[in-house]
Amino acid sequence: MAKYLILIYGDEQRWDAETPQELRAKDEGHRAFAATGGARVLAGHELESSSTATTLRGNDGEGLLTTDGPFLEAKEALGGFYVIEAADLDAAISLAALLPELASGHGGVEIRPIVDHG
Repeated sequence: MAKYLILIYGDEQRWDAETPQELRAKDEGHRAFAATGGARVLAGHELESSSTATTLRGNDGEGLLTTDGPFLEAKEALGGFYVIEAADLDAAISLAALLPELASGHGGVEIRPIVDHG
């Protein structure tokens, strides 16, 4: 089985404005995702707001440049992730399609294979 990283993106302002009912529905959606995925879901976490991010960049051999905020300024922010195992990309897509952010109208999911050096 291959491993895949599922990155969950969305509009942080809309996430911050979610009602308690919308938050409960999203939490239920993630529980359903985890239940369907079972042992294939290896890890997953919601992330704090991108405003809490710290970015490090190399500074042409002059040390590190540290800045507050995300690596890239974008309309959509990275809000969470899962690491899953799946037989192939089609199976990973089928599982990721269950994520509640895809029904929100402002979210998106990126699926990337994890390199196996073994």
